[in-house]
Amino acid sequence: MQKYKTVVIGTGPSGLTSAIYLARANLNPLVIEGLQPGGQLTTTTDIENFPGFPDGIMGPELMDNMRKQAERFGAEFMNGWVDAVDFSQRPFKITVEGSGTIEADSVIISTGASARYLGIPGEQDNIGRGVSTCATCDGFFFRGKKLIVIGGGDSAMEEASFLTRFATEVTVVNRREELRASKIMQDRARENEKVSWALNRKPLEVVAGETGLKGLKVLNNETGQEELIEADGVFVAIGHTPNTTFLQGHVELDGHGYVVVKPGTTETNIPGVFACGDVQDTKYRQAITAAGSGCMAAMDCEKYLEGSVVHDWSESLDR
Repeated sequence: MQKYKTVVIGTGPSGLTSAIYLARANLNPLVIEGLQPGGQLTTTTDIENFPGFPDGIMGPELMDNMRKQAERFGAEFMNGWVDAVDFSQRPFKITVEGSGTIEADSVIISTGASARYLGIPGEQDNIGRGVSTCATCDGFFFRGKKLIVIGGGDSAMEEASFLTRFATEVTVVNRREELRASKIMQDRARENEKVSWALNRKPLEVVAGETGLKGLKVLNNETGQEELIEADGVFVAIGHTPNTTFLQGHVELDGHGYVVVKPGTTETNIPGVFACGDVQDTKYRQAITAAGSGCMAAMDCEKYLEGSVVHDWSESLDR
């Protein structure tokens, strides 16, 4: 059974930043990539709000650069899906589909959170081509355009209000007449003259043409008729799901499935297990904040290993 000083589960900005810092500290981390190496940014086209790139950078290119940087300093990568973990005692055990079980003296969890999608025709085909799940990331690209925000919660209201900075009109589409958002968030959106409403309408299809999106086909629940709401962009704002199913019962999670960390740190309730990025971030969910928490996790992990001698690495050929 292979043993490592530290294992990073998941990539993306947080996991890869952790790997860079750990590798530069000569900890030779193993990074386990999931089914989507690089995380959500691999589905993003232009990124213009990540510091250091005045002309912007493509999401896949940024992730590839981070991976190469981690490899340069000695990080090892394994492609696979983590089936199970055992954090009950050190060394911790991690089971990877198709690769067996490995051991680690410390673990950094950076499996991220997946944006929820509607699952309607045209949605996945147009991600990065007019369909987005992040107004902060992509709103700038729709200056002077007509936009749609799908959802009825606080996130949808916040995204709609934010997008009015760029769009000429933002239409909120919700399948019910009532909104789930708090009153203050609803009032803020309703008071914005650029926000219009298409309530009690069920999204059916994202409609695209040769030159871009045409709009969103919906079912009017009152009349039973299908309608086309014209728009240049569609923002899906129905929440995120943290990728923590395999962690249930092994580390403390909140009511929504996010990993709970000690405030101001990346420490979980299990000493030697840390979490960074969107898997523990219910508020910001930005590439730069994920990278910052990845740095924090690596430094917390390094400090933990310095004070917790659980294996004599000088007498072992294992990593």
